[in-house]
Amino acid sequence: MDKMRILITGAAGFLGSHLCDRLLADGHEIIGMDNFITGSPDNLAHLAGNPRFSFIRHDVSNFIFVPGKLDAVLHFASPASPNPTSPYGYVNLPIQTMKAGALGTHNTLGVARKNHARYLLASTSEIYGDPLEHPQKESYWGHVDPIGVRSVYDEAKRFAEALTMAYHRFHGIDTRIVRIFNTYGPRMHLDDGRVVPNFIQQALRNEPLTIYGDGTQTRSFCYVDDLIDGIVRLLYSDEHLPVNIGNPNETSILDFAHLINQIVGNQAGVQFKPTQRLEGDPQRRQPDIQRAKEILGWQPRINLEDGLKQTIAYFKYKMNLPS
Repeated sequence: MDKMRILITGAAGFLGSHLCDRLLADGHEIIGMDNFITGSPDNLAHLAGNPRFSFIRHDVSNFIFVPGKLDAVLHFASPASPNPTSPYGYVNLPIQTMKAGALGTHNTLGVARKNHARYLLASTSEIYGDPLEHPQKESYWGHVDPIGVRSVYDEAKRFAEALTMAYHRFHGIDTRIVRIFNTYGPRMHLDDGRVVPNFIQQALRNEPLTIYGDGTQTRSFCYVDDLIDGIVRLLYSDEHLPVNIGNPNETSILDFAHLINQIVGNQAGVQFKPTQRLEGDPQRRQPDIQRAKEILGWQPRINLEDGLKQTIAYFKYKMNLPS
């Protein structure tokens, strides 16, 4: 792959910062962009002084100007946590979330068009809603409530996909769309509110892990390095239609809790509480990754235990605990 000059929006976020690292390692020049609503400068601090990295603090819902020629634009700017207890959750940032998905996509597509650059949109498994198909293929149109509390994220991403394909078909923009499934790893927000940071912090505090319901509900977790590898392969490919990237291996929440306790050495076990299912929260979500295997030659390689060990080490560091 020829060396490129790449704009990454949401560069200070969990995924955006890892993407900066990977593409810098591949030899590209990176311009990161973020307004720090949910991203953190700490995620990019290690890049200070890197001659191939620069940063622009900017809200993507406003007109974007980047001096010089760009070869690629990757749009990753958006709140992503569905948890209403988190200050970073899109339920608490509804207008900003819709503007990032709608205006931000429009503005970044405009930058790509001006520069004749390839474009990659970070979409999400949330576009499938509470799915009636399991596992979810890219051909599945979804089961989404257009006015529910989660709709600000779901519909923003569905609109972003539609706009991206419109620019591809009408303006001939060289576009790609990745549908991202549950991902975990270092640089997650400690107060993200989702199951991975919640369980890890409870375990590190030697508290029982809180399970809502009976723990039989399942999730599929993809380690961040695997996910980033899939995204980069898609960027380097010629595929224009959406591609699922995630780990298809399902695990029950109860088994997941036991594994974290085992790794940490937490003897407090688990505690069960009545189900607190959020409106529109899917009971099961699992990617069908056949297209990623065939088109990109990609599949996840890092098993859950190894990924959790890396993630737990990061949380220990952020919580000022001995390693």
